[in-house]
Amino acid sequence: MEDKKQDTREQELRFAKTLEEVRKKAIANGNTITSKEIQDAFSWQELSEDQLKLIYDYIRSKKIGIDEEAPEGAADNAEDMLSETERDYLQEYLDEIALLPVLTDGEERALAMAAMNGELDAQHRLIEGHLRDVVDLAKLYAGQGVFLEDLIGEGNTALAMAVTNLGALEDPEEVSGTLGKMMMDAMERLIEETFDSSRTGNKIADEVNEVADKARELAEAYGRKVTPEELAQATDLSLSKIEEAVLLSGFKIEDIEVSGR
Repeated sequence: MEDKKQDTREQELRFAKTLEEVRKKAIANGNTITSKEIQDAFSWQELSEDQLKLIYDYIRSKKIGIDEEAPEGAADNAEDMLSETERDYLQEYLDEIALLPVLTDGEERALAMAAMNGELDAQHRLIEGHLRDVVDLAKLYAGQGVFLEDLIGEGNTALAMAVTNLGALEDPEEVSGTLGKMMMDAMERLIEETFDSSRTGNKIADEVNEVADKARELAEAYGRKVTPEELAQATDLSLSKIEEAVLLSGFKIEDIEVSGR
């Protein structure tokens, strides 16, 4: 019995991790992804058309286009993923860096060349010039289990380290892309580490268990499996939370009926 529970939890974690990998890939591609890429990501599990539809609906709810361009305003709506506390922090942080100069293309190229040659003042100014980029990237990675403040802090650290190691580059045109990649890699590592921690695993399990417990109670009352819509109507759970729990469990909540299974 214990082995079965462990297998179920591992599958839940793998399913949730795959969802985040799909979302991460879409972000890197300008908030768009193909249906084939999604199906390939979940090739380890046999899914029905209805199950795939649930996955597609979830991904589209994150402002991601499937087999089409990103929804209009997707980048502008990145802040929709933030909590009230994160929005307050974001505004305070933006106020702090508001007076920092915005670099022109010519200024950035000149600073990049100087920074590549190890000039400390140029490195410092280049870091300041990219702090807003860190914020923009952090907002794109919001809603993946890591606080915005931590994402920005990790991105800033990666930016500072990357700027002091530009000497290996040969062309100043490579600097901006290199800095962006280093910041994104750092944020993705933080998300990965957080996801793999027991704290995040327990959070996923708690969310799934809450829905599973209420589904079991309602199923016992009805004498049959219940649909997500019935469960939402009979409890204080939202339909989106129920559907997300079904996804995170890998469609393994026994008392919820998902069409096509």
